[in-house]
Amino acid sequence: MNELRKRLAGLSMRARLLWGILLPVGVVVAINTVSLYRDSLQAADTAYDRTLLASAKAIAELLGVDGSGEQARLVAAVPYAALEAFETDSRSRLYFKVLGFNGEMVSGYDDLPRWQGKLPDQGAYPALVDFYDDQFRGEPVRMAVLLQPVSGQTGMGLATIQVAETLALRRGLARQLLLHTLWRQAALLAVIAIVVWAVVQHATRPVRALSAALRARDADDLSPLQAPGLPTELTPLIAATNDALARQARLLEHQKRFVRDASHQLRTPLAVLKVQVQSARQGDVEPEQALAEIDTTVARATQLANQMLALARAEQMRQQGVAMPQQDWAEITRAVALDLAPLIAKQGLDFDIRTQPAAIASFEWALRELTRNLLHNAVQHTPAGGRLDIALTVDREWARLLIADGGPGLTPQQQERLFLPFAVGDAGKGSGLGLAICQALVHSLGGQIELGNRLDPDGRVAGLDARVSLPLRHAPAGPR
Repeated sequence: MNELRKRLAGLSMRARLLWGILLPVGVVVAINTVSLYRDSLQAADTAYDRTLLASAKAIAELLGVDGSGEQARLVAAVPYAALEAFETDSRSRLYFKVLGFNGEMVSGYDDLPRWQGKLPDQGAYPALVDFYDDQFRGEPVRMAVLLQPVSGQTGMGLATIQVAETLALRRGLARQLLLHTLWRQAALLAVIAIVVWAVVQHATRPVRALSAALRARDADDLSPLQAPGLPTELTPLIAATNDALARQARLLEHQKRFVRDASHQLRTPLAVLKVQVQSARQGDVEPEQALAEIDTTVARATQLANQMLALARAEQMRQQGVAMPQQDWAEITRAVALDLAPLIAKQGLDFDIRTQPAAIASFEWALRELTRNLLHNAVQHTPAGGRLDIALTVDREWARLLIADGGPGLTPQQQERLFLPFAVGDAGKGSGLGLAICQALVHSLGGQIELGNRLDPDGRVAGLDARVSLPLRHAPAGPR
């Protein structure tokens, strides 16, 4: 069965239509053929039964009565030549048998089977006659039984006349009708097959032209397909293909821009590192100072590489849409705060953290990277001795994280390029990938992120609020 399904799945549209139309039509033709053959036999029986009845009546005309009273008996002198007029051709033979008033054999073929039936309640003829199929001498025959009253000058009685006819002529007529019909049915099937093939050939011509155009395209050609003249049923396919090409073009452009920016960003620390190594070899700086500078440069390059990998990983997670396990965001947030505790203590920040258990469908590294980037940015931009608050709350179907720092906030120029890769706010503070990574992670988790200045009562900027909303586990993602 599986092999049959595989073969059917590999059929072309033309073959599927041919099989889908010809197979049920063929079944209907087969059923119609059987029904037609039976109807033909019945029609032949109806036509030739009249001949049988006429032959029985002809025999009845030759019967007489001998004797009187209880001694009356049926006499018959029926030569076989009397039935020759009713034999249509040499393919059919007639046999007869005449029984007397008391069922005794009078004339005809003695081995012809006796009639054991009864007369029909409503016959097709105004006579006491019954028709049925039987066997005689190993050959199927059609039998007519006529109960004929016979009277004479000396007595009267009811004679039984049986006439049997072989079925060769009847079946030959039915087969002839069947063959004529089958030729017409076969011609109909052939016409249907030719019409289906021609229609499919014409209907799929635009599809073949589109396939040829796609094969002739350059590998980097992601422009929308132009397919005028296609059937309306293929319009959704063309629209979906163009949408996929557009997404692919955007992804390719994003990758090109990312590789271009990444190469530009990596070129600077590598160039600095090369200069530092040359200076150390030439003895321009002290070895300890050279090693310290090299270590700082390597650390920045490593951080940049890790952030680029995290950004690529977040983008891949967003596109694949894989199933993710459940994580407690509150536990991860407190762990990240503990990791950054030395930086918080070094800045002497007035730090406060409040969390509620929040079950999020995510990978642990994603939530950790998201929280760490936001908190690290807040620590970096909060002046020494400033205020830094973290609050993770749960609101119906959403978990909401608020990181409020005491920094200078965002300028209008920074707000325009807030989530763009390599858009650095302050010179010397990071690579500009942190917020881009945060945005990619939040979008992959079906949430929202926004950064806005916090104003004091006098309308001055008192700090920056970073707000992240993520749907809880099993909660539908959507607008807040």
